[in-house]
Amino acid sequence: MADHGFAKASRLLNASSYSAVFNNTHFKVSCRYFLVLARRNESSNSRLGLVVAKKNIPTAVQRNRIKRLIRDSFRRQELFAGLDLVVLVRRDADKLPNDAISSAIAKLWQDAASKSVR
Repeated sequence: MADHGFAKASRLLNASSYSAVFNNTHFKVSCRYFLVLARRNESSNSRLGLVVAKKNIPTAVQRNRIKRLIRDSFRRQELFAGLDLVVLVRRDADKLPNDAISSAIAKLWQDAASKSVR
């Protein structure tokens, strides 16, 4: 059976990794509910970091649902390699149904992939 987890190598794990993306962003893509910051890394693996502020999404259930959907979408996509990505969730994203979140994130991944080859 295939491993469907979210491996440690696929995550931004500490503050310095997040700071590197925030301070040295190579490109960004966004929509009404999400902002994706991207930075090229030295490895062939892409890594994901999530920022879901309690101020923007007040309930833990909704924050966890959004994070789960973003992680799942990231795990399934194979559009790019060698990027550190941070997804910032904006206000009112918790009002979207699961399929709308998934499609918005999928479009952002495609936009990020097209910008990463430039």
